[in-house]
Amino acid sequence: MSEKIRIIASEQAWIEGEAVQQLENTAKLPGMQRAVGLPDLHPGKGAPIGAAFASEEMIYPYLLGNDIGCGMGLWQTDLKKNKIKLDKMVDKLTGLDDQYDGDIQAVLASHDLAPSPADPFLGTIGGGNHFVELQKVNEVVDQAAFSELGLDKKRLVLLVHSGSRGLGEGILQKHVAAHKAAGLVADSEEGREYLAAHDHALKWAKANRETISSRFLAALRADGEFVLDLPHNLLTQTEICGEKRWLHRKGAVPANGGPVVIPGSRGSLTYLVAPVGDLENALFSLAHGAGRKWQRSASRDRLRKKFSADSLRRTDFGSRVICEDKNLLYEEAPQAYKKIDLVINDLLAAGLIEIIATYQPVITYKRRTRVD
Repeated sequence: MSEKIRIIASEQAWIEGEAVQQLENTAKLPGMQRAVGLPDLHPGKGAPIGAAFASEEMIYPYLLGNDIGCGMGLWQTDLKKNKIKLDKMVDKLTGLDDQYDGDIQAVLASHDLAPSPADPFLGTIGGGNHFVELQKVNEVVDQAAFSELGLDKKRLVLLVHSGSRGLGEGILQKHVAAHKAAGLVADSEEGREYLAAHDHALKWAKANRETISSRFLAALRADGEFVLDLPHNLLTQTEICGEKRWLHRKGAVPANGGPVVIPGSRGSLTYLVAPVGDLENALFSLAHGAGRKWQRSASRDRLRKKFSADSLRRTDFGSRVICEDKNLLYEEAPQAYKKIDLVINDLLAAGLIEIIATYQPVITYKRRTRVD
């Protein structure tokens, strides 16, 4: 679009005009140097999701939103692909919405985290688009890269998508109460205070995903080995075109730290990819998923007329979806999201990724507690 604004997407990509307008507005903020929209770009609350922004001196907390540190964690389990007992596994996955009854203080200590008001939520998934998904290999494209990660195509993996829960919300609300949507000079008292809180939320979110994975695997009497953890709502200082810049990612996964996992909706494939090519031109970022096609209220209205709740609890892969909140079930239906294959194809066409492997869902956990 211009030297300052770039959208990495083909003509076939579903990108709303509102998302483009939000990207353009963000590029006009004081100190903003570049704004990049990725193929999963869609409108957010005042700022687009599926985008990265590079600024000089200024930082903008509202661009990151209220779920600082939200991201994906991947574990390889000792569960075998050829020994899936779906009904029994689904029956065992109970109590995961309840408060974690393990040693929260030990978890905090292991991640060098000070106590916070959000700690009672540690180990819980949350609502919205967050999920835990047990997956099996669909196809291995690059065996060498796959093996280098210690992955085995005979074993199931666990993908956890969650963030900092109420912790990030509190940080954002404190900023908004004092500054509304205005930015901060990074090297100021307020800027340093926000960055310290941001870094704490980032570590807390990772600890949360780790605790969620432990709870999920314990329910299945399984073990898991950590593979990767990738936040997609974060702020880092990064060298871009030879200059230090503040890189804001909102629904954009870092592409400068090795392989990346990009999930679709609960009824589609997840892609494990290797970042390649001119990543600086993409602000060292990749799509974090499929991206929404319809807003939540529109999804409920459209899909209730076409699908029963029970039909949405099973996918074309034969996988199960555990979600007793009917509104959430419709809001997060696969039809409400863009097609992940098109998002991946756009990244391939831009020369930004190579596919390592694809995974398909076995069980997707959203919420077990019944909500009518």
